[in-house]
Amino acid sequence: MDSIGSRPAVLVLEDGTVFHGKAAGAIGTTSGEICFNTGMTGYQEIFTDPSYFGQILVATNAHIGNYGIKEEEVESDSIKISGFICKNFTDRGYSRQLADLSIQDYFERENLVAIQDVDTRAIVKHIRTKGAMNAIISSEELDVEKLKQQLKQTPSMDGLELATRVTTEEAYFLGNPNAKWKVAVLDFGTKRNILNCFIERDCFLRVFPATTTFAEIKKWEPDGYFLSNGPGDPAPMEYAILTIRDIIKEGKPTFGICLGHQLLALAMGISTFKMHHGHRGINHPVKNLITGTCEITSQNHGFGVDPADLEKHMDLVEVTHRNLNDQSIEGIRLRKAPAYSVQYHPEAAPGPHDARYLFDQFIQLMEKQ
Repeated sequence: MDSIGSRPAVLVLEDGTVFHGKAAGAIGTTSGEICFNTGMTGYQEIFTDPSYFGQILVATNAHIGNYGIKEEEVESDSIKISGFICKNFTDRGYSRQLADLSIQDYFERENLVAIQDVDTRAIVKHIRTKGAMNAIISSEELDVEKLKQQLKQTPSMDGLELATRVTTEEAYFLGNPNAKWKVAVLDFGTKRNILNCFIERDCFLRVFPATTTFAEIKKWEPDGYFLSNGPGDPAPMEYAILTIRDIIKEGKPTFGICLGHQLLALAMGISTFKMHHGHRGINHPVKNLITGTCEITSQNHGFGVDPADLEKHMDLVEVTHRNLNDQSIEGIRLRKAPAYSVQYHPEAAPGPHDARYLFDQFIQLMEKQ
């Protein structure tokens, strides 16, 4: 039987573009919205980030899998991407002695379909020009016309609510029960390293399912609230928007990241929009408009806060951060409540630690209360 690396595979994009390569990971067929990440390290954290649920990921780094897989370096309990595309795939070997298994073994265990030996630079240039779109990968069906028909069944990310697909099923506690602060986490697809950043700052967490009502959360009497990252379009998440409005009215410190940032804006009546191709990587420059300093940030989002609509609500909201590549909104804070949010990922897993001060600011808000 042929090895995985010699078995043909095909990638078909929604606009009909086709790329031929070799199979990697599990043999099968998968579809989702195609996107790319510009990070050179941290592939395992990226694979397990719930914000990628429903997406096929293209790695711009030329070599993937070369340092293997370590079981503890995950952001959730399983791989969340729908499929994977790369140039050079390190099959069974790896350089790091502390690694537990190879990326091929990992993908096979997690049943993740991937394609290698394709021109990822051409794919990324195509997405940057044409925008985000659905795609399908197969190493079992090579008939392009059949794959095109199958791809038509994949729903568009625009208008798709996915947070309830990745949230915890039941509320749970995390951290030291005797910690100084009690923080309620609304889990829309939270990353473990975000939660670790709170625990390191003497916080005891209770993580609630995405659809939990404000009345239920309030019974725990938290000192502050955290609105997590997550996948999909925030606009259909009316259940979360209503809960966040109640949280704001209570007046306790509130902090949002990524999807939580978009939901905070929606709770203030500011609309969101689907970006052309999104921001994903660990090298995105953001300017802090309050301090005037620049941060190199970790990002993963395909939706953003509408800057034109925000201009109509400047009496309620202040812009605190902007992306230096495209001037998109990367942070806001409310003028009449102790609440703020950022579009990027200050926990930086993977990524630089420039923005971890945002967790300290949250602690300071609780101290003032």
